[in-house]
Amino acid sequence: SMIQVDRLTKQYGPVTAIRDVSFSIEKGGIVGFLGPNGAGKTTTMRILACFMPATGGTARVAGYDVFSQSLEVRKRIGYLPENVPLYGELSVSAYLDFAAEIKGVSRSDRKRRVGEVMDRCDVADVQHRLIGKLSKGYRQRVGLAQALVNDPDVLILDEPTIGLDPVQVAEIRALIKSLAGQHTVILSTHILPEVSMVCEGVIIINRGRIAAQGSLDRLAEEFFPTARIELQISGPVEAVGPALRQIPGILRVEHQGTADGAGIYMVEAMRDRDVRAPIAQLVAERRWGLLELHQPGMSLEEVFLRVVAGEEYGAGT
Repeated sequence: SMIQVDRLTKQYGPVTAIRDVSFSIEKGGIVGFLGPNGAGKTTTMRILACFMPATGGTARVAGYDVFSQSLEVRKRIGYLPENVPLYGELSVSAYLDFAAEIKGVSRSDRKRRVGEVMDRCDVADVQHRLIGKLSKGYRQRVGLAQALVNDPDVLILDEPTIGLDPVQVAEIRALIKSLAGQHTVILSTHILPEVSMVCEGVIIINRGRIAAQGSLDRLAEEFFPTARIELQISGPVEAVGPALRQIPGILRVEHQGTADGAGIYMVEAMRDRDVRAPIAQLVAERRWGLLELHQPGMSLEEVFLRVVAGEEYGAGT
């Protein structure tokens, strides 16, 4: 794997920021690193970026240890911290040239690399302007260009869309998504839709520990063992509910009101039994009307709240 983290722990005096954090990320993947504010996301990223040492445990990037081989690791990563450290008095191209130089990009490649990342991040049109005079959206792009200038194996992006307007957010997300494949990306955020739109896998951290990790589908199955189906059926309420309950695989039926003269029902069913066809058959046999049958996907929001809330209040909430 491209990133391998084993039992990483960081203490600031008496405060433990992260404890026993372990995960791995394969080459070319985009993984969302999620958690409430103060959960330990930034701490973990700073350790991976060789920005500060851990108190215990190990982390390897591209096979190199972040503590004992930090120079090798730094050559292979691009890091975009939450507050991008840009030099306001430099022009965009001069700053990126400087970033390429300190990252060890050879003189012969530098001009080409800077040109490539300026195109890639859409800042070529402002390359001669001073960074201090740019909008937040442009500054964020320059920060991303800085992270990419050494063509790193791994990109570590801490809250990359924070403080941007909706158009800028959409543009930065599209840009990050286009980086997968050539780069392994770890992206921290507390904006949940961002992860669903951009990432393939999810790592949820809460109170300094990993609470859950995997693909969104796997997490949905793990934390929501049943499937939900929303129905709208025109038929006598006192008959519809009991009839639905007779279908094998249906665990719970809840009548949620009426709309357009039809009852609205929420059905909970076993995940491994598809009960949609038997429902349609039942309704047809009874000559009721089936106005809607919808199986909503689990949103990351629901998974996240269940993981984090479940941890806060003990299991079973």
